Amino acid sequence: MPATLLRYFCALLAAALTYAASAQIRSGPTQPQPLRKASQLIQRQEPIKINHSLMTQATPDSVHVVISLPKQRAYLMIGEQIVIDSPISSGKRGHTSPTGHLPVLEKDPNHHSSLYGDFVDGSGRIVRAGVSARIDSAPSGTHFVGATMKWFMRLTGDGVGMHVGILPGYPASHGCIRMPFDGAKLFYDRVKVGTPVDVGDY
Repeated sequence: MPATLLRYFCALLAAALTYAASAQIRSGPTQPQPLRKASQLIQRQEPIKINHSLMTQATPDSVHVVISLPKQRAYLMIGEQIVIDSPISSGKRGHTSPTGHLPVLEKDPNHHSSLYGDFVDGSGRIVRAGVSARIDSAPSGTHFVGATMKWFMRLTGDGVGMHVGILPGYPASHGCIRMPFDGAKLFYDRVKVGTPVDVGDY
């Protein structure tokens, strides 16, 4: 009886293994998951929000700016009311944005960085991109062209400001406050030299 029972279980086990193998053959090998595109990994930020009922009251004499580093948002405000709420990208680790009370020191609609940019040859072709004029050496036959910083609102004497830039959804700049094109223009048109800007963990 025990021998008969053992043969029965062996036969049952063999049948189960045969079925599993045939199922694997039918279904084919497991396909690897496709790699996600970089654009899919970028955190999507909430778009610009505008309080249109307050826009007519938003003048260079009535507004101030608050920049929240944890939220990665910039707020154009009248008193405690938010007129414009825009996504930003602040300074990355090692290049964190300065914090505190930083009034607008200068406005320049077509500013170029004096520190970060590209090495370009005589025909305008970029030979090396994303360089620092302070650290990198220009290859022979090239010259430095500063990165475009459209709608620039300077916050510090060493070049940190608010301007148009790429927003990947996290702090990624060399210290500046990057903004979307339309957001930067809206802020630029409504601030003046001297407008208070508070940057911090709000």
